[in-house]
Amino acid sequence: MVVEYAGKKMLVDPMFAKKGALARGPMPAKDWNWKRNPNNELPISIEEIIKDIDFLFLTHLHFDHWDQAAADALPKDIKVFVQDENDKKVIRKQGFTNVEVLGEHSTFGDIQLSRTKAQHGKGFILNLAGQVTGMVMRHPSEKTLYIAGDTVWYDEVQKSIDKYDPEVIVVNGGDNRFIIGDQLVMNKEDIYSTHQAAPKAEIIVVHMEGVYHNTLTRKELRQFVDQKSINDSIIIPEDGETISIS
Repeated sequence: MVVEYAGKKMLVDPMFAKKGALARGPMPAKDWNWKRNPNNELPISIEEIIKDIDFLFLTHLHFDHWDQAAADALPKDIKVFVQDENDKKVIRKQGFTNVEVLGEHSTFGDIQLSRTKAQHGKGFILNLAGQVTGMVMRHPSEKTLYIAGDTVWYDEVQKSIDKYDPEVIVVNGGDNRFIIGDQLVMNKEDIYSTHQAAPKAEIIVVHMEGVYHNTLTRKELRQFVDQKSINDSIIIPEDGETISIS
């Protein structure tokens, strides 16, 4: 995802590998699918994606959020925000020289950046998924933007909404699941809960249909959104689509 905000361009969690170039995940998906990743080719070229990118935000380092192709493509002096010291060490070992752990009061120029808590799944699957983070972006000329990251709906998402009152929220949908364990990211009910917590916000649902253990399709989510009569609040972009928020 590329975010244009207050005159800057931020790249979030790039996976640049060609279709099927990455290894399978740790176990089959819920439907016993165990294909290689990603499911699709990039909709636009890597060169076009990274053109004029000012900084990078990595919510965590799972293969579908950061891969070797992305590490190879990006300039090593680009500003990189990561979630903790462990991720910082990994990114620095890959040759990146300007790496910072995101905090509650970080900045990029005059953009305020705040780390938010995230929970990458439910139940014992959390032990496999590990730690992740989200981000809130604020600037006087822009709407407050909350990038929730790889999280399910839980009390800390509610707290972030209450604290920052975001006007735009980006959530990772897809209801990703393995053959055992619970969901890893938001399902349609979680997305609806997000809308109920922030009924005036525009919610953009990304992270869909890209990897083998995705179980919620855009088609199914659109049907659900239509049934709930919240079409005006929920945006479900296609790969490569540009969404403009005024």
